[in-house]
Amino acid sequence: MAKDPYKATWVSHSSMGDFLKCPRAYYLHNVYKDPKTNRKINLVNPALALGVAVHEVLEGLGDFKTEVRFERDIFDYLEKAWKKVSGKKGGFHSETEELETKERAKAMIERVVKNPGPLQKKIVTIKDDPSGMPPNFYLSEDENIILCGKIDWLIWKPEDDSLHILDFKTGKHEENEDSLQLPIYQLLLKNLQNRKVTGASYWYLDKDDAPMDVSLPSVDDSFKKVYEVALRVKAAREKGEFVCPRGDAGCFACKPFEKIIRNEAEYIGVGEMRQDLYML
Repeated sequence: MAKDPYKATWVSHSSMGDFLKCPRAYYLHNVYKDPKTNRKINLVNPALALGVAVHEVLEGLGDFKTEVRFERDIFDYLEKAWKKVSGKKGGFHSETEELETKERAKAMIERVVKNPGPLQKKIVTIKDDPSGMPPNFYLSEDENIILCGKIDWLIWKPEDDSLHILDFKTGKHEENEDSLQLPIYQLLLKNLQNRKVTGASYWYLDKDDAPMDVSLPSVDDSFKKVYEVALRVKAAREKGEFVCPRGDAGCFACKPFEKIIRNEAEYIGVGEMRQDLYML
């Protein structure tokens, strides 16, 4: 197949994660467009709102030089980020639910402020594609598959001019060891810059005062793992077959999106990614 980014199968950590949970959920979240608006659909919820706001604040610190990164009112930045997810925009059903979630976000930011060490080191930034898309490369030109993704934080280690991946976690559950996240990050960094990746950490901001180191797979293993799932995604798109593993009854992943299709969800508006947003 000819190399064509407009006809390529684009894959990412989130989209392949959707596919592995339920191909039907993948279709409704990543392929389906509302015929009335010609826009994709998405659900808002408190956990997502929390993650969006906290990531915006912490990743935004990378815009400042290392020595002045914490010389500002970071909680003021959280207030500004929170306005984007406040009320129904964040899927909140009550002021109490929103206040409790916002307090969790504040606690996460406070934990970083009290333990700033990991974010006081020099970093490297992988710029977005000139088209406005996240950093990406051809996982396979023959299969016309493009892998894209954005890494939260990249620490530069001057002693050997290498990189350490740091990923912020705002959920209550730890990342599954079978996750594609680190393999994807590893492949992105190998193909989009020249430095060696020598380490990776997850920072569980809800409970840990410091990042937790995790093992990096080999680049070959990462490629095999990601490529296998990417081929499955491509095959499903070509066949137009997106079947829930639980059949017509649906599962936890696709049922919420099915409610949107059946007009059983509340329309919130158009999000920053030009998706029609709904809440249940």
